[in-house]
Amino acid sequence: MAELITVARPYAKAAFQFADENGALAEWSDMLAFAAAVSTDEAVSSFLNNPKITSAQKAEAFGDLCKDKLNAQGKNFVAMLAQNKRLAALPEIATLFEALKSQKEQSVDVEITSAFALSDEQGNKLAAALKQKLGREVNVTTAEDKALLGGVIIRAGDMVIDGSVRGKLAKLAEKLNS
Repeated sequence: MAELITVARPYAKAAFQFADENGALAEWSDMLAFAAAVSTDEAVSSFLNNPKITSAQKAEAFGDLCKDKLNAQGKNFVAMLAQNKRLAALPEIATLFEALKSQKEQSVDVEITSAFALSDEQGNKLAAALKQKLGREVNVTTAEDKALLGGVIIRAGDMVIDGSVRGKLAKLAEKLNS
């Protein structure tokens, strides 16, 4: 895993720098996310890992799959990755690109998982509190997990706040058992 990050980092930085200079961060973010999703498809991954297929064939086929979602520079980027045998790094490149983009925009992606659907008011209150705590713009996505019983789990980057009933019961059980 560390090796893939090492391989992906210079490509992500180059893509970020190009997108930033051309005012196309959002467009590149979308292109890389789509290309990463395509590359993780089982059939596509099998095709890309086939040693009998040339880099040019891989780039052409991948470009055809993503033709509506990639602009000319995006297709060139994918062709370069194929030529350097780095298409497998696309998911990591997309992740690193998003981290660089968030850092530049002073924003953070936050995932809130709750036992029940949050109302708009509850979501807005949590977003406002997180914005104040983190000192950054907050992009919130929500999910439901009935197994939590109640409360929420908040994930923002490498920070996790577990305010769920399930988490509190686990901590209580741990204390009782020690």
